[in-house]
Amino acid sequence: MADAGSEQIFDLNENRRSEGPVVQPRAQGVLRLGCDVRQDQSKLSSLYQKGSLKALFPRSGDTQLQAVFLNTAGGITGGDRYKYELEVLDGASLRITSQAAERVYKAQKSEDGNVTLTAKIAEGAKLHWLPQETIIFDQARLRRLLTVEMTSSSELLCVEPMVFGRAAMGETVRQARLCDQWRIWRGGKLVFADALKIDGNVAEILSNRAVADGDIAVAALVFVSPTAETKLAPLRKAIDCAGGASLVRDGVLFSRIVASDSFALRQTLIPAIEALTNMQIPKTWKL
Repeated sequence: MADAGSEQIFDLNENRRSEGPVVQPRAQGVLRLGCDVRQDQSKLSSLYQKGSLKALFPRSGDTQLQAVFLNTAGGITGGDRYKYELEVLDGASLRITSQAAERVYKAQKSEDGNVTLTAKIAEGAKLHWLPQETIIFDQARLRRLLTVEMTSSSELLCVEPMVFGRAAMGETVRQARLCDQWRIWRGGKLVFADALKIDGNVAEILSNRAVADGDIAVAALVFVSPTAETKLAPLRKAIDCAGGASLVRDGVLFSRIVASDSFALRQTLIPAIEALTNMQIPKTWKL
């Protein structure tokens, strides 16, 4: 017999009773996508999708393969697990974005939502990872890991915009936990590593002048390419006083941007992306 006050869980499948904390259903998703070149066009070479991660391929009319991913679960909460695995073969070009902003909802203190992205970029290939904003709600918990292996002749543009609450809705994020790690290997050497951790009273942390000076929208951008040095001046011009950009080492350009809300962030981020790619932003950003 259970002790007084303990929770009782009934397993309907086993028709038995056990003790312990209530475990809610969790969402999972896997998206594996490969891209190669055929008849001078970047084409889909492989696709595997499982759970709540799906991919769409709108016609773009250019040589680059366009992909749009969506999370049919409607957001991320504690215990959810999502995996993106991308491979861009020799000479191919892949641009991938999201259908809409991702949302990270309130979670139990013991459970993080987990997102991992692993990518391989072969000789002369290009990968542009351009998701729309991740919106962090109060008491959300998110852990993300990005790992990329590329060659010295390949190109990577990775952008991760985040918004802490929706200003138009009067939302304030008092408590949340975010752990975001990036690791980029080029020619077998680690050329870029970044770690961001926000844990606690987010509004108070962001109010620090050395962090965001009260702004609630931020973005990180890394561009790894043989042409990175030539893009530094155009990137700084696009960002202006909304952030900073540096050539942190040969072929690696990094930038952080801050803004008062998601609209203001886009006003800076879209020109920055277009300056680096010489292409217009994906159409889903304008819908």
